[in-house]
Amino acid sequence: MEGYYPMKISRTLLTLLAVLFSFSLIAAACGSDDETGTDTGSAADTTEPDTTEPDTTEPDTTEPATTEPATTEPDTTEPDMVDSLGDGSLGTITVEPGDEVQIRSLNAITGDVAFLGIPNQAGIELAVADYGQIHGFDVTSGQGLDDLCSAEGGQAAAQQIVADEQVAGVIGTSCSGAAAAAAPLIGENGLVMISGSNTSPSLTSDLLGTANENYRPGYYRTAHNDLFQGAAMADFVFNDLGLTTAAAIHDGDPYTQGLSQAFADAYEALGGEMVGFTGVNKEDTDMVPVLTEVAAQSPQALFFPIFQPAADFIADQAAGIDGLGDTQLLAADGILVDGFLELPQSEGMYFSGPDTRFGTNTNESTGQTADAVLAAYIDKVGEAPSAAFWGHSYDATAMLLDAIAAASHVDADGNLVIDKAGIREYLNAISDYSGLIGSITCDEFGDCGSQKITIVKHDDSTDIEASKVNVVFEFAP
Repeated sequence: MEGYYPMKISRTLLTLLAVLFSFSLIAAACGSDDETGTDTGSAADTTEPDTTEPDTTEPDTTEPATTEPATTEPDTTEPDMVDSLGDGSLGTITVEPGDEVQIRSLNAITGDVAFLGIPNQAGIELAVADYGQIHGFDVTSGQGLDDLCSAEGGQAAAQQIVADEQVAGVIGTSCSGAAAAAAPLIGENGLVMISGSNTSPSLTSDLLGTANENYRPGYYRTAHNDLFQGAAMADFVFNDLGLTTAAAIHDGDPYTQGLSQAFADAYEALGGEMVGFTGVNKEDTDMVPVLTEVAAQSPQALFFPIFQPAADFIADQAAGIDGLGDTQLLAADGILVDGFLELPQSEGMYFSGPDTRFGTNTNESTGQTADAVLAAYIDKVGEAPSAAFWGHSYDATAMLLDAIAAASHVDADGNLVIDKAGIREYLNAISDYSGLIGSITCDEFGDCGSQKITIVKHDDSTDIEASKVNVVFEFAP
């Protein structure tokens, strides 16, 4: 494919992965037919010619009467109940005839990180429309809720969700910090939350079978785990760019600190030297003090996987700091977005993020291809997605709707009964699911993403679409 470079996964990288996993806990810091009628012919032929028997016994309508069809054939309630998943242990939701199945979108849709949440929400709405009904019941994602990309926003929205006993599941959050606060409430109330863009290792596991500090049952994600993203960037910097000293700056939240640490661990495992690891506040505008501290060690590379607006000030002010003039600036998917790429100071940087070359990948639940969904997205929103995770959110929604369908049945009164435990049972068993983002398999801690990472080089702030597809390195564990 034009502009793409061949995959590069060295033996060193394989060794890296083994070592990386041992360090990864640190990353938590960012249905018998009745046969009686078959004897009719023989009884009429061999018993008596009297018409009594054929008139009142053999041709009697009791045999073909409605007994068997009325209690077995047309009644679909019993088979549905048998086939639906769940044991009732987490409670059930009853949707009455004429009402809709309720799910919720919980994403950052206002503020500085709305560029991430708005594409997620649009992906959710497109998936709901493409999926259609569940056992004859319409589905709605309702009014989009705002996680504000903060712990406070995530917790407040989660409280609103669990107060509505009709909600069957949540797609979100946008940000890992919001998820860490929302997941306990969502999980304790028997619900599931599937994120299209949370990437902090703290939300799932160390990839070696141990849960990390913010993991809660009922949490899943189609986004990648940043242990892989950190490994990808470290491999690129050390082996491709040949840079042997590096520094990292985070802003203290689970995403930025977790990814920074994952990079540092992987980089040192390869033989690189971390000469600086520090943090800033999200509200900081004067980055000179922290940049001066970093510059004292003259790192060859500076990785700052943080959000705007703090990232804007680091990129702008770094060039004027002695000791950083020749330092290669690196960032991640948090600012691999239009608003940052349009800044002149972003030129020359490398960015890691999910592999979004979805092409004709097809979501098996809706039958829609990535190309078709992207076209529908542009038609709906009026522009291309401003961030990378719209496809991940679409797949997460389709998976949730499949889970609800598998964990529900229509009862004798025409109600749709949804078993919350059945939803988790379905999601826990997902394997080789075909999504827009590729093949999806969920592990025991909710990591379901394809884990494919690419690194792009940004050359021209006036042509950001060219930069988004300028893949110079790819990583597929």
